[in-house]
Amino acid sequence: MSNNMWLVRAGERGYMFEEFIEKNVIAIGWINIGDLSSVNSREEIKDLVRNKYPEYKEGAVNITSGQIFRFRSTFKKGDQVITYNPETRNYHIGKIVSDYEYNETLLNGMKHIRKVEWGESISRDELSPGARNTLGSIMTIIEVPPEVKKEVNELLENNSKKTIDETDETNEEYDFDAIKEDVIARAHEFIKDKIQTLDWEEMEELVAGILRGMGYKTRITQKGPDRGRDILASPDGLGLEEPRIIAEVKHRTAQIGSSDIRSFTGGLRGRDKGIYVSTGGFTKEAKYEAERSNMPIAIIDSDGLVELITQYYDEFDVQTKSLIPLKKIYWPLQKKVCAK
Repeated sequence: MSNNMWLVRAGERGYMFEEFIEKNVIAIGWINIGDLSSVNSREEIKDLVRNKYPEYKEGAVNITSGQIFRFRSTFKKGDQVITYNPETRNYHIGKIVSDYEYNETLLNGMKHIRKVEWGESISRDELSPGARNTLGSIMTIIEVPPEVKKEVNELLENNSKKTIDETDETNEEYDFDAIKEDVIARAHEFIKDKIQTLDWEEMEELVAGILRGMGYKTRITQKGPDRGRDILASPDGLGLEEPRIIAEVKHRTAQIGSSDIRSFTGGLRGRDKGIYVSTGGFTKEAKYEAERSNMPIAIIDSDGLVELITQYYDEFDVQTKSLIPLKKIYWPLQKKVCAK
């Protein structure tokens, strides 16, 4: 059996699927880079992508060149390959039987090809939720993990659909929940990545926008000697109505220490309430200092910011949404298994 298994998508929404099967090939686009027969390194491919697709940002250049290099050089004769037909919800499995070829006439819009001997197919519905999640990747090419490869080959050998009983449905619901939690966790980290790209002024605008989304009116004070500015939030925006909230924002990698918290709380007056935001987090001593403070204070790190962003995002104004553009994703609910 081959060492590797690859998923190669047949274009957007599988529009090239029938030609893949009929002409016994897999193929990719990016036709502007031309024939790669004499190109041997990923760096050469990266330069070609950068020159032929100048609109690509550096991240897209890296991803694209990696995909093309895999197709050009990493794929080997004898490797298994999968492609998907979204209309029938079937995965077709075959074996790569040629080296890289550049063919200008075989397919419309795809010129980088490899010949394939197609074999059997399996239904997406036969796969476990974990395998469905892996093979549902939107990437043009992915290397199929060993556990999914094993499952696919076992299904090919058995060539029969698993019977789903009540216990299987419970396990599937558990798997779906695990996948959902994984997606949420990854989205959480991606939002944190986006927060880190903001400059210090944008970060303060973001915190002010979160407070507005929570129903307050805000005013950002003039910047001080440390280039930090406080945010005043209150029902009237003037600080005359309670609650009057003072927010300090520090956008840096270093943790905030206890002395910073003492300095901040020392500046609060009367019935002020404080919020200290630090994207670099807080030391253990700083957290203890905040807990024991006589003034009410909340400390918020990057994780806390993400939680507030996702909780109040629908209430954000256009300016705040432009700082952290997000898109809502809908997730299918599982059927409840009724007790008999």
